Amino acid sequence: MTEKRFIVQLGCGTDQHGHKNDCTTAAQKAIKNAISDNCLTGLIEICNLSSPKELLQMKVHVKIGAPYPENIDEKKVLRAVPFGEKSIEIVKGGLAVKGIKIEELGDTSDIIIMCNAAVTVSIDN
Repeated sequence: MTEKRFIVQLGCGTDQHGHKNDCTTAAQKAIKNAISDNCLTGLIEICNLSSPKELLQMKVHVKIGAPYPENIDEKKVLRAVPFGEKSIEIVKGGLAVKGIKIEELGDTSDIIIMCNAAVTVSIDN
C-alpha cells in the first residue's frame, strides 16, 4: 500500500506561563489550533465511513517546532489528536519571549512559550 497525504493543517499555540520552559501545553494548543477549523468530510465520504474511528488506516503525523524541544511530554501532546495512528516529530523552533511571572497562578518563570504544529493526515491506499 502507498501512503497518501490527505491534508496538512497548521497551528500555533502559546503558554503564557511557561513553567520551567516546558513546551507541552503550548504544543497541545498548537495541535488543537491546527485541527479545530477542519472537517475531514472528504476523507469520511471517499472511504465510505460513518465515523473517523472506523478509519484504521488513517495516519496522523504531528511536527512540532518548540523553543525547548527537550522539554516536551510527547504522550501528553499526542492526546490532542483525537483519531488515527499517531506519530510525532519535535524540532527546534517556535519562540520564547519575556512575559510576566505571576506567582499566584503558580508561575515558575516569566517566559511565554510559543509552539508551531504541522498536522499531516494520510491514508494507506
